[in-house]
Amino acid sequence: MKAVILAAGVGKRLWQITQHRPKCLITIGGRSLLHRYLATLTSVGIRRADIVVGYKQEMIREAVAAESYGVTVKFLVNEHFHRGSISSLWIARTALDDDVVIMDADVLFHREILRRLVESPYENALLMDETVKQTGEECMVVVEGGRVIALTKTLPVHYDYAGEGVGFLRVRHADAPHVVASLRSYIDKGAWNMEYEDALREYFRDVKVGHEKIGGLPWTEIDFVEDVRKAEVEILPRL
Repeated sequence: MKAVILAAGVGKRLWQITQHRPKCLITIGGRSLLHRYLATLTSVGIRRADIVVGYKQEMIREAVAAESYGVTVKFLVNEHFHRGSISSLWIARTALDDDVVIMDADVLFHREILRRLVESPYENALLMDETVKQTGEECMVVVEGGRVIALTKTLPVHYDYAGEGVGFLRVRHADAPHVVASLRSYIDKGAWNMEYEDALREYFRDVKVGHEKIGGLPWTEIDFVEDVRKAEVEILPRL
């Protein structure tokens, strides 16, 4: 199993910070998110990672060169990093050559969260914080009939239950072509400004994707300046 880390974006909503460095190099408790990712990957037995870079990519390359925590890292370059995240996952389609964990690069999380995904009995799986109800920007894991039917900010009319997605997706190697085909259906329409989550609709339709509940474990996505403070004050002490 390997990791694919999507770290190409500009992080516009955090511009007062990201104008100086990529979002994945935000430091929490004296260590960058990216270095925390690499250390956690090692702790759960993942020693290979492909990182999609774009914005200020040299800073990310330098950070990995300084310390990779035993993870062998390759870089994939998204030259069009100002587009939606679908562009980064599309670049990463060549890296889906093993069982993979696809990871957004802007989450501070307890290592048990990643362990649950890696050790899940579901070979295709998402993480769900079932304690979170949608109040605005949350990207939700939507379940109906015992399987994930969507990962989206726009909830469908009919579903059984939903919880916030952590931003990590486990994909079995044999099912990677379904991910690529699902993305391609939107790429062929020129939908480059989409977020990749909404471009996985056909994948969820064609492949049974399970979920692991992680409610109660500490984590936060970092999208806004106030999220940095939350990460430092509320999440970091619980890691």
